[in-house]
Amino acid sequence: MSAATIAEPALMTADEFLRLHGGECGVDLVNGHVVRDPMPGGEHGYLCIEAASIIRDFVKPRELGRVMGNDTFIYAGSNPDSVRGADVAYISYKRLPKDQPAPKGPFEIPFELVIEVRSPTDRMKAILNKIDDYLEAGVDVVVLLEPTTRSATVYRKDAETQLTHDQELTLPDILPEFRVRVGQFFET
Repeated sequence: MSAATIAEPALMTADEFLRLHGGECGVDLVNGHVVRDPMPGGEHGYLCIEAASIIRDFVKPRELGRVMGNDTFIYAGSNPDSVRGADVAYISYKRLPKDQPAPKGPFEIPFELVIEVRSPTDRMKAILNKIDDYLEAGVDVVVLLEPTTRSATVYRKDAETQLTHDQELTLPDILPEFRVRVGQFFET
């Protein structure tokens, strides 16, 4: 009896991925491979909306830019192709002027800020790979919210800062004067 071999699926380009999966949530293209994540559940969805609301409530009255959510895609690599979906993303009007509409497909212009909320099914290695992809794509800051510890980790190209629930998150280079206690992201 011979062992059955399973053929590796062919690598997919970003264009193929978007044509086949562009309207789906919970799916990324990582180095040419389609990666599906289990549906994260209610807590994840609630925390994503809270994070988006906190950022939007600061950004909108100051007319600084756009806040997006719900797996807004960004090109995150090209050898092989990667397309990542952010839980929450912010892009300023400096990068994408107010009079220009947001793209119908993935963003080619990197966001200034991405917020990811860790769900119960997320493996840390996969999250760190996603954060690396965002930073390599030109995202300035990625904030990872950790519901189990009610904490946040701020990732930049060459720095990582951990914050507890009672510490303040500031992003002076991206959102001047923005300040929020990390625990506020987790309040119900």
